[in-house]
Amino acid sequence: MIESLLVANRGEIARRIIRTAKRLGVRAIAVHSEVDAGLPFVTEADEAVCVGPANPAQSYRNTEAILAAAKSTGAQAIHPGYGFLSENAEFARTVEASGLIWVGPGADAITAMGDKINARNLMAAAGVPVAPGTTDPAADLDAAVAAAAEIGYPVMVKAAAGGGGMGMGVAVDEAALRTEYDKVRSFAERMFGDGSVLIERYFPRVRHVEVQILGLADGRVVALGERECSVQRRNQKLVEESPSPAVSPELRSRFLAAAVRAGEAVGYRNAGTVECLLVPRQRDLAVDGPAADEFFFLEMNTRLQVEHPVTELVYGVDLVEEQLRVAAGLAPTFDPDALTPRGHAIELRINAEDPKRFLPGPGAITTWVEPAGEGVRVDSGYVAGNTVTPFYDSLMAKLIVSGATRAEAIERAKAAVAQFELSGPKNNLPFFAELLENEEFRSGDYDTGIVSRMR
Repeated sequence: MIESLLVANRGEIARRIIRTAKRLGVRAIAVHSEVDAGLPFVTEADEAVCVGPANPAQSYRNTEAILAAAKSTGAQAIHPGYGFLSENAEFARTVEASGLIWVGPGADAITAMGDKINARNLMAAAGVPVAPGTTDPAADLDAAVAAAAEIGYPVMVKAAAGGGGMGMGVAVDEAALRTEYDKVRSFAERMFGDGSVLIERYFPRVRHVEVQILGLADGRVVALGERECSVQRRNQKLVEESPSPAVSPELRSRFLAAAVRAGEAVGYRNAGTVECLLVPRQRDLAVDGPAADEFFFLEMNTRLQVEHPVTELVYGVDLVEEQLRVAAGLAPTFDPDALTPRGHAIELRINAEDPKRFLPGPGAITTWVEPAGEGVRVDSGYVAGNTVTPFYDSLMAKLIVSGATRAEAIERAKAAVAQFELSGPKNNLPFFAELLENEEFRSGDYDTGIVSRMR
């Protein structure tokens, strides 16, 4: 096993990785910005190094400072968590070129999946379903208009280098396309340094379902079930659950097989997620739509996902431990041929944002009392007395609950939300209290438009 691990991240995910590292007897090293010096992940690490000021470009994305910290502390490996440098192929290459172990997929896989058009084409060649769309970037507006006419409206205009729900727009006709194309292209150039745009068929009523994969040290790729991620605001997830209430055993087998093919197509190693759009069959025969459930590849996240805990609870594995084992060339702790899901798990992302418009609301935390009890887990990045600053993502904690059934998990989630005492920053706990009473959500028959309908 790896002996010392530098965690190149912050907040709840850094704290969560450090927890597993220490349980395994691995020396855990934190890096932090100046404003994060008092957060739990820093104090709980065996060693901590300040890598710069609050600006992420000068701290958590500062590759030179992070590599210098690894060298000065004698770290053997680097775990990037999610966000920041986690899907930066050049950083992965630099880490390995420095003689360190990279706890993640290979740089080539990151590169292959980082461009959405290239990823779509690779997946199509591997037999993974993809939605109708362009196989090359739409070079200009005229090319985008021609592509949309062939695909059929409505269409999604997407930044090829985007991710995390950013760099996307929907066009219902040519006039809207002309506006969205320029908007997305400009945003992509500014945010990602790459203005390439793809045009893809847009499905108004869809579910967002993803599959957790793990590329093992022996070369095999295994799938650890699916997660439902359809409760979203601004294309960004708020709630995840496993298994998906929309996926039948037959559909699940197709989902998992496609995800394994996706991983095998790029020689995937370590943890990753194959994200898909699920288009439910049309029950009303008078309305145009598919006669059977269809799913299409959306993207592959070449890292550990925010929502990995629901998979951990359903499959009884520690995915961070499995990541470390793969990176060290070790066999998994579980039998890949006998993966058996048990029960149901739901994750709620507790953000520093108002529960109506979901706008950020950072501030000093005056009260922080986490719920506890059977089937309740909290992965948090803060405690009372800490301050949620405006420099980073608004995620403060993840409330994860599990039960023998979905109904039991929902009831436990309701109780846990009511028990969570949090004051200071704005927070979205009231939204979750509302959602967990919402009949559409409780029925399991919901889609990505549920938050818009609630609001």
